[in-house]
Amino acid sequence: MIGKQITLFKLVGFKVRIDLSWFILAVLIIWSLAQGLFPHYFEDLPQSTYWLMGAAGALGLFISIIFHELCHSLVARRYGLPMKGITLFIFGGVAQMDEEPPSAKAEFFMAIAGPVSSVLIGIVFYILYVAGEAGGWPLPINGIFGYLGFLNFILAGFNLLPAFPLDGGRVLRSALWNWKSNLKWATRISSQIGSIFGIGLIAFGVLNLFARNFIGGIWFFVIGMFLRSASQMSYKQLIVRKALEGEYVRTFMKPDPVTVAASITVDRLVGDYVYKHHFKMFPVVEDEELVGCVTTRQVKEIPRVEWSQHSVREIARLCSSENTIGPDVDAVKALSIMNRSGNSRLMVVEDKRLLGIISLKDMLKFLSIKLDLESS
Repeated sequence: MIGKQITLFKLVGFKVRIDLSWFILAVLIIWSLAQGLFPHYFEDLPQSTYWLMGAAGALGLFISIIFHELCHSLVARRYGLPMKGITLFIFGGVAQMDEEPPSAKAEFFMAIAGPVSSVLIGIVFYILYVAGEAGGWPLPINGIFGYLGFLNFILAGFNLLPAFPLDGGRVLRSALWNWKSNLKWATRISSQIGSIFGIGLIAFGVLNLFARNFIGGIWFFVIGMFLRSASQMSYKQLIVRKALEGEYVRTFMKPDPVTVAASITVDRLVGDYVYKHHFKMFPVVEDEELVGCVTTRQVKEIPRVEWSQHSVREIARLCSSENTIGPDVDAVKALSIMNRSGNSRLMVVEDKRLLGIISLKDMLKFLSIKLDLESS
């Protein structure tokens, strides 16, 4: 769902990132406000004023979404859930977490925090709008406050739809979870409802297209597609996590992995190791001690004609939490690290000794077999 990200800043300990797709949303919002909404409600203003109002409206939406997701993250932290940060992308924002909530109660308060925050910030903007009306503030400024107040109420209402993984869908899941004490069942039901809502939005989008409301129709269609895909993917992610719970890294670890010496050249690395073993990551060992790892990504950063001039030591990455894991750590944690870092192989390390390698491929094979056996 989310691709290339840029870290903007840190807010109360959470990294706020922006996906490149957000810029598409920003341009569309500025354009629709400057050429559609504001000229319709506030006539006879200069074109430059409409564009400034559009930019200010997009900035206000940016702030509103960050506040919404920050409230999710603060409640999640209160319940001990590790958060990866806040990411803005074309469909809004998401507070990224690696684990499921510990209880139905935690799920409820995490979910409801978002719509409540949108209502609160909507009230603030509405109060500013009323104050501006009474105080005779400039029309463009007051128009922006009115728009942002209304927009946040709409965001709260939309997010309260019982369509997982929207906030309302998570509230529904918390109620079902509390009722049956079965997270898997609650997720399956709420995901199915989310998928139905997605299909409904797709159909509504198609109807708008036939009614020649092209922009609205396309947006409803795309949002419906996203919601349907996200609801199905959320359930699959839960299934994977549940299947891996209680399994340890050493279960999947392959001992005695192929290692490379820090002193060899990059062309030898490629010719004698990458092309021979077909791995994208190799542990780097020097004097029988693990000093890091080298990946094909580092190799690609060096021009082909210079491979013989550089050693593995020069390009190797140091050991870190992004490429190493302990043998007795839950396999779900390994999957989370792979997802976050983009690494498909992790080095299994204990007391600075390399014990083996755990790969995404081996974990997926295990999942396939386990799910096949348990579905029968």
